[in-house]
Amino acid sequence: MVREALSSVVSRETSATPMAAAQAGEVPRDGDSTWPRPSKCRVIAVANQKGGVGKTTTSVNIAAALSMHGQRVLVVDLDPQGNASTALATEHRGDVKDVYQVLVDDIPMADIVKPVPDMPNLYCAPATIDLAGAEIELVSLVAREARLRRALAAYDVVDLDYIVIDCPPSLGLLTVNALVAADEVMIPIQCEYYALEGLGMLLRNVDLIKAHLNPTLQLSTIVLTMYDGRTRLASQVADEVRAHFGDTVLNTVIPRSVRLSEAPSYGQSVMTYDPGSSGAMAYMDAAREIAHRAATLA
Repeated sequence: MVREALSSVVSRETSATPMAAAQAGEVPRDGDSTWPRPSKCRVIAVANQKGGVGKTTTSVNIAAALSMHGQRVLVVDLDPQGNASTALATEHRGDVKDVYQVLVDDIPMADIVKPVPDMPNLYCAPATIDLAGAEIELVSLVAREARLRRALAAYDVVDLDYIVIDCPPSLGLLTVNALVAADEVMIPIQCEYYALEGLGMLLRNVDLIKAHLNPTLQLSTIVLTMYDGRTRLASQVADEVRAHFGDTVLNTVIPRSVRLSEAPSYGQSVMTYDPGSSGAMAYMDAAREIAHRAATLA
C-alpha cells in the first residue's frame, strides 16, 4: 500500500538536483556552536495539508535549534490556531497585532514581530484567531496570493538568516501566500500510510505555484516525523519516501516523543524544555543538516 501511495505522487525527477555528501547529512556532529550562515535569508514554508503530521512542532524546534547556533530566525505563524505562537511564548490573544492585519490591513510586518523570551536571535510574528477569516477576506483583495511576499519584501531581513513560515493544515489562500513568499518548501511527513495519500496534491500545488506565481520555489527538504522504530510500517514508509525523493529527505528522523508534546504547554520549544530528550536531539541534528545545506542551495 505504501508503494502504491507513493507511486500516485506526481512523477518527478527528484535526483535532478543532487546534493553533495555534506547535504545528505554527512556533517560535523562535534557540537559545533556556530553553524554556517546562508549567503542570503532563506525563506522556508513548512507545509502539508494533512493535520497532525508535525508542521508546527517542526517549525518551532528547527527555528529554535538554528537560533541556538548563531542563526537569526523569524517564525511567521500562519495558522489561525496560533500553536507556534504558543510554543514560542508570544502573546496572540485579545487585541494583539498579528499576521491577519499584515495580510488584510497592510500594516508593516515590523509592527507585529516580537522577540521570543529567553531565546536570543529568535523572533515570532504571531497569529490570532482573526486569521481564520483571512481566507474569505483575501478573495476580494488585489494580488491576494502575494500579500505575504509583499509584506516580507518590505521587512528588513538584512540581519535575518531564516524565515520559517508555519502553514495551516489546508491548501487554501494562506498556504498559497506562504508558498508564493517562500524560496523553499519543507514537508513534514508522518511515518504512517495515511500521511502519504495527500502528498501528490500538495506537490501538484507546489508545481502550479512554481509555474505561475513563484518560479524560484523549490522542494528543498522532507522531514520524516513521528517515527516509531518498533513498527515495520514506519521503516517501510521511510524507505519508500527516501527511494522516491532521494537526498531531499533528511537523514535524521524525528521519533515519537512525549517531551515534544509537553513543551508547548510550558511556552517552550523542546530545545529548552528538555534538551536531552530524544526529540530535542533529533531536531538539533535535523537543523544541523538544514544549516549545512545552505551553501549548496544558495
